[in-house]
Amino acid sequence: MRFASAISSFDVTSRNSCAIVVLLLTVAGCASGERPAPVATPPSGPPASEAYNADQLTQALLTDIPGYERSGVPQSGQYGSLTAVRNSLQMQQAVKLDKPQCTSSTRAVSSENAVWSAPSALVAFGKGRDQTVSETLMAVGPDVAVQQVGLRVPASCRSLRVGVGGRWAAGSIVEGSGARIGEGSRTVGVATTVGTATAKTWYVVLRSRGYLATITLYGPGATQDEAERLAQQAYQQAERILP
Repeated sequence: MRFASAISSFDVTSRNSCAIVVLLLTVAGCASGERPAPVATPPSGPPASEAYNADQLTQALLTDIPGYERSGVPQSGQYGSLTAVRNSLQMQQAVKLDKPQCTSSTRAVSSENAVWSAPSALVAFGKGRDQTVSETLMAVGPDVAVQQVGLRVPASCRSLRVGVGGRWAAGSIVEGSGARIGEGSRTVGVATTVGTATAKTWYVVLRSRGYLATITLYGPGATQDEAERLAQQAYQQAERILP
């Protein structure tokens, strides 16, 4: 089974321990609400009452990535109702952290209602057996988007151990200092190790007029440069399509 299928469906019964840990940390994310970053560009976009709907966001997703194949059909609806998101919550229930206080640091976006009720769309792509890209677009107000991009990983949570099914993975989290994408962005890299198996992920969260986007790149060859290149492509696509 392709890992892209796991990202789009989060089939917890078909993943080994290392893959489950990686999917938990990266698709659910790795950020917390501490230390908001400085805002270089004033927020813009329609107010929440005029935000894009899920159908518009679906049309604005990437449709093709050279070298990758799309996995299934895009998901759309309220963010908290997406199958990928609901299944990631199921996965979290099976996971233990050696630093329970870092639980909130294992999410790319916060759990506030403005995010979880936001109209959203998600698509996943795969390359080979173990390289994936996923993109999520969600319609949020400008203040919420600024807050989400400003999330940071506390220093105490940048190394931790994650247990799944009696096995433990060593995890490390770094925050990239790449170029800004859109009206503001952040880049996070995650490496997890179970035994001799190491998995790498980079993800980018960016904001623009009326929406928030996340791009997650997973695989043994995942790099910050490729993740940010894909995020730039996603941003350009959304800007072309969304009115």
